[in-house]
Amino acid sequence: MASETLIFRSKTLIPGAAYRPANPLVSSNNGTITLRFRSCNREGKMGRVFVCSSVSLFPDVPVSGKRPWKVADARLVLEDGSVWSAKSFGASGTQLGEVVFNTSLTGYQEILTDPSYAGQFVLMTNPHIGNTGVNIFDEESRQCFLAGLVIRNLSICTSNWRCTESLEEYLIRKNIMGIYDVDTRAITRRLRQDGSLKGVISTEESKTDKELLEMTHKWNIVGVDLITGVTCDAPYEWVEKTDAEWEFSKDPSYSEKFHVVAYDFGIKYNILRRLASCGCKITVVPSKWPASETLKMKPDGVLFSNGPGDPSAVPYAVETVKEIIGKIPVFGICMGHQLLGQALGGKTFKMKFGHHGGNHPVRDLRSGRVDISAQNHNYAVDPESLPEGVEVTHVNLNDGSCAGLAFPGQKVMSLQYHPEASPGPHDSDSTFREFVELMKRNKSMV
Repeated sequence: MASETLIFRSKTLIPGAAYRPANPLVSSNNGTITLRFRSCNREGKMGRVFVCSSVSLFPDVPVSGKRPWKVADARLVLEDGSVWSAKSFGASGTQLGEVVFNTSLTGYQEILTDPSYAGQFVLMTNPHIGNTGVNIFDEESRQCFLAGLVIRNLSICTSNWRCTESLEEYLIRKNIMGIYDVDTRAITRRLRQDGSLKGVISTEESKTDKELLEMTHKWNIVGVDLITGVTCDAPYEWVEKTDAEWEFSKDPSYSEKFHVVAYDFGIKYNILRRLASCGCKITVVPSKWPASETLKMKPDGVLFSNGPGDPSAVPYAVETVKEIIGKIPVFGICMGHQLLGQALGGKTFKMKFGHHGGNHPVRDLRSGRVDISAQNHNYAVDPESLPEGVEVTHVNLNDGSCAGLAFPGQKVMSLQYHPEASPGPHDSDSTFREFVELMKRNKSMV
């Protein structure tokens, strides 16, 4: 049986000739493929085999050693020693972070701009990311604070009427590293089994796997104050409400205005929009703003916002909460919930892999109602450590962890998750009106 090499740029090997595939079909390493074809006559009788070892995949591209597609040029090295080959998009370089997985199906832009992800690599379990691009309206903070983005498939095109740029263009502009073509399912299973892992993403070929692994062992995120890096520099007033096009609440607005001081531990814009939509006048203050200055403002209530990292690493924030509790109504969200737990005498602990996503079921123990919630936290309040009088109001139905607190005698309410969503379901939006009612009752008693 004779063999010969053919180079072709059309769908047929030789014009007018008939061929049928002959096993095997073998991929080569130089951007071409090796094919075996067997010739046949008009009656279909099989003839000799032709081995085509330089078949161009693209008719108009000359056969060369350079591949016409992007090849792996990045690595994710985890602290357990595993190395994951990947393709880069966004910024280049080397970046350390804690790897967490997010189960949201949509809303990657809001996730990218959530300050609570500071110091973390966000791995999206939804395999297809980037198809809606990025727009100027869905930002949840002034910048991206996360360490990097890890995804399975990067969309090669965008399709959304609000899109102003692609995800890759956005990450380049924001100087954020991203990698794709990674087995995100395998990494997620590892995180669920072993817990959140420290890791490093690098596009630098000069760094060995061993060097990158040593970097993860020397770096730590526990006990680090991450709030200072995401809070605002000075107080400011917030007036923007939820746009009428996106307003989903059917409840009438309050005619009475309530002044709320919001501590910015990494606050998301939509928390402020929802409070403003409930008729609140909002003053946002930095994380280290003195409690005495807040009380001088004579607000109707205080909001302690979401934020990144370990609540035990910010004792100054706990002291601020202690000084305000009992004097005026307070509402804590996420980090604010954890700070309230500590200020009331409870303890917090680091969870195995945390809660990150827009599909977490939560039960309100007071009514039995179950909400699907958006969550993003690696720490939780230990309910067994709370003193008498503090009531656990909500529990996460996935693992039974504390998802909400109340201390009626001290005018305290809190949630471990995000009632403002963005992204996520709106099931718990009524909590903002619950806070307004708490301020209203307190004001009537003064």
